[in-house]
Amino acid sequence: MPYELYYWDSIQGRGEFVRLALEEAGADYIDVCRGATSRGRGISAMMAIMRSRSDADIPFAPPFLKDGDLIIPHVANILMYLGPTLGLAPKDEAQRHVLNGLQLTITDFIAEVHDTHHPIATSKYYEDQKEEAKARAAEFIGNRIPKYLGYFERVLQQNPKGPAHIFGGGLTYVDLSLFQVYEGLRYAFPRATAHLPDRYPHLNALHAAVMKRPNITRYLQSERRIPFNENGIFRHYPELDRDMA
Repeated sequence: MPYELYYWDSIQGRGEFVRLALEEAGADYIDVCRGATSRGRGISAMMAIMRSRSDADIPFAPPFLKDGDLIIPHVANILMYLGPTLGLAPKDEAQRHVLNGLQLTITDFIAEVHDTHHPIATSKYYEDQKEEAKARAAEFIGNRIPKYLGYFERVLQQNPKGPAHIFGGGLTYVDLSLFQVYEGLRYAFPRATAHLPDRYPHLNALHAAVMKRPNITRYLQSERRIPFNENGIFRHYPELDRDMA
């Protein structure tokens, strides 16, 4: 049976980290809430699972993955589950936990990206917290982007197997997630990220290598890849962007 991925139908969001792994591996999966055949039924099905008053192990929010009767929530959890089967994680359990730690660090980073445009409350519109967002984005650009990207650049540089991958000698789901982070930051903050190739050459090289992978290339050029937009995590508001010091 194909995997079933449940996520919102109009944004990349957190679901994109799972999509990239499934696409790279050529896995058989259904993006339940998307496609002409869904016609809104996918969203209804997703909400029915989350709002169930009788089923056990219900997820709090998307994305979540169904593999038969098993439901796995949370991006890092899903990727840790899929990684060995898709050939995107080591078979050794201890090494898988190290890899999961890297993915969880990306999870922390993504939360901070989101808070640049919604620093007060997710329930409020961006326009209702615009001034606070400007202050939050300035802090994010000045301190948090260098903090996180500098860490991942150092991990790449210190990989005993070489800087081509974030862990070990082969592609993992964390490499794919770093590609998505790099893409998203360039979309949201083009001024701030203009000099990323100079400051983080290993991350830049990883991004370029992932983009050239045949399955990823086909995916990026397909209708399955939802364009970045101002409803997702990575949003481009020119008033929040500035040059990085």
